[in-house]
Amino acid sequence: MDSGETVEGRIVGERVLLTRNEAAKRPLVQRLNRIEGQVRGLRGMIEEDRYCLDEVQQINAITAALREVALAIIGQHVAAGVRIALDSAPPEEAAVEDVMRVLRAAMRGER
Repeated sequence: MDSGETVEGRIVGERVLLTRNEAAKRPLVQRLNRIEGQVRGLRGMIEEDRYCLDEVQQINAITAALREVALAIIGQHVAAGVRIALDSAPPEEAAVEDVMRVLRAAMRGER
């Protein structure tokens, strides 16, 4: 994270909820904007009946870009959850359990 980025987490029920400042949101939104452009490009390729391999390569690029956004979000979540768990006495088990829940969900998506 850049020095201006802040991501705070708090426990709500059994979940760690994140609050990001604009500097922390900006790179995620920029990546999503690029992905949106890639999807529009893919739509155009399909409308123009481009070669299937080109379309599939564009899909793979979009998928990889989305995976990177997911990893960035997971990284923020893990960092906030670990801070919560370490800063509380006794350690906040709900934070650790939620981090594990997020990691499990991410791993299920990696089939």
